Amino acid sequence: MDLPDSATIALETVCENLPNGGERRPGQEAMTRMVAESIVSGGHLVVRAGTGTGKSLAYLLPSILSGKPTIVATATKALQDQLAQKDLPFLQLHLEKPFSFSVLKGRSNYVCRQKIIEYQSSDQQQVLEEMRSVVNEEHLKSIIEWAEDTVTGDRSDLSFEPNNATWEKLSVTSNECPGRSKCPSGEICFAENAKDTAAVSDIVITNLHLYALDISAENAFLPEHEIVVLDEAHKVEEVLSSSLGFEIHGGKFRSLFRDAGSVLSSCSELENVGDLDQMFDAALNVHLNQRVVPPEDGVLSGLLDLAEARLVALSSVLHELPDISTLDIGARITRVVQSIDSVLENVRTARWLEDDSVAWVEPTYGRPVMKVALISVDHILNENLWPLRTVVLTSATVPANLANRLGLHEEDFSYEDVGSPFDFENQALLYCASHLPDPRSQNYREELHNEIERLIIAAGGRTLALFTSRRALDEATSYLRPRLPWTIFHQDDLPKPALISAFAREEESCLFGTKGLWHGIDIPGPSCSLVIIDRIPFPSPVDPLLSARRERIGDSSFREIDLPIAATELSQGVGRLIRSTSDFGVVAVLDSRLAKTDSYRGQLLEALPPMTRTTDLESVISYLERIETRT
Repeated sequence: MDLPDSATIALETVCENLPNGGERRPGQEAMTRMVAESIVSGGHLVVRAGTGTGKSLAYLLPSILSGKPTIVATATKALQDQLAQKDLPFLQLHLEKPFSFSVLKGRSNYVCRQKIIEYQSSDQQQVLEEMRSVVNEEHLKSIIEWAEDTVTGDRSDLSFEPNNATWEKLSVTSNECPGRSKCPSGEICFAENAKDTAAVSDIVITNLHLYALDISAENAFLPEHEIVVLDEAHKVEEVLSSSLGFEIHGGKFRSLFRDAGSVLSSCSELENVGDLDQMFDAALNVHLNQRVVPPEDGVLSGLLDLAEARLVALSSVLHELPDISTLDIGARITRVVQSIDSVLENVRTARWLEDDSVAWVEPTYGRPVMKVALISVDHILNENLWPLRTVVLTSATVPANLANRLGLHEEDFSYEDVGSPFDFENQALLYCASHLPDPRSQNYREELHNEIERLIIAAGGRTLALFTSRRALDEATSYLRPRLPWTIFHQDDLPKPALISAFAREEESCLFGTKGLWHGIDIPGPSCSLVIIDRIPFPSPVDPLLSARRERIGDSSFREIDLPIAATELSQGVGRLIRSTSDFGVVAVLDSRLAKTDSYRGQLLEALPPMTRTTDLESVISYLERIETRT
């Protein structure tokens, strides 16, 4: 029996054991066959699979049955957890073909046994005094105790969430780590153990960030594989572009100064690198929220030249230290040298920035950071991905030009839209508020708040309100909290998992948030009967990376860049409403341009599920009141 047939038969068999009792999902069946056919032919596949399709089983089953090593890369931890904790264990129980799977993350996600040893043998009080303002001493002790018992060493397995400075004290990045053979703790390293497990697993779950690094480094991080599934494919270009870039800021030199100071006596080379901290703060502050071209900026180019010279000098001092590679201090020296080499490479790249990259400065935790990203990633994928393995790109929202922007030509891939099992036409109403003023007008905010109030009252609470800016979120929350009888959760009130749980548990509550809540929120049932979106989520016109892409494209940039992004984000927000076959509700887009602007409204609406549409507020009020009565 060929793979497409065996995969569809296996799908039917395993789905009989699902809680829904084997309910048929034609879209899932179609996707399963398409993935199997792509694996057989070696071609690439782009699949738009709407909410509720069950796409994870549709790509996992053919991959497992093919017997070919497979990597699944996702953009969010929530989907990684679903695959590793739910879907793959389920298939191990109900699929006749045995298989193994594992999760592999970047090295910095694992606690470092060697750094624990070094910390315990150091002057801990001095270390903590130096970092008292950022390191949590209790969390540090708890991580060390946890490391004695944990099997994985994975940060996500902690029962608490340490801040980054605390975790970084006991972890390393791939740029710092000397590797198993050069580290005294290499044979008991959690990260190396995870790599060993992944190397013999049939299915490896990872994230798009690590997959991007693996592509650029030609398989340096992940095991060899013949199939890759890039789930949440609408995020691929964004994640790859940022992952293959880097940051330069004063804090990097302060960290090098501190780390090198742990193995060196005070010397001018060490002090000179420490001085770069404030020098970069001063130079970058001048360019806050602006694009920069270091080769054309006398101050920045001069500072980068100075940084290069000082880093080379410090590295030379470290290389001249006695050979003590068998001792713990040797591993520490190696890590510092590798960290210097990594920063040095970034400094040189920024100094002679090429046309395929863009740099800009933005504030992060109150300090200026120069970020560098690739303007396009297609050339890297054309060299290190498309010719080498079968690729499946899938998402509930697939921008129309996704494949083209990633370097795929029409003859290189198949595209399919398998729809969704939900009856959107009867389960959901899309309301476009055509009577509201243009969002750019002065009286929009007041009218917006009044509209939101009327809608939430009609829904009896039960609302997820999504805003395109932090200011809009804060203003709406402040205005509506004293006017409504139900709890309004602001996204900052609780950590995200607790926030979602509280919103789902308190059925009549409302949840207000920005970009972080447009994706990956799954709340079936009456708790989310109304989704409000304040504006069409067009990207910022001054976004540095997008501005660089617009310049490359020219006159058609709005249709090639801005419109696909807005359509994808809008579809993601709309997708928060209907999460099961028993859900009913309203999506209210309070931006009159969706109802009036003929030049692009069609492309935006085409990206959305086939919901019944209306511009009549009274019919929406009536619809929501009927839903509330039913619940």
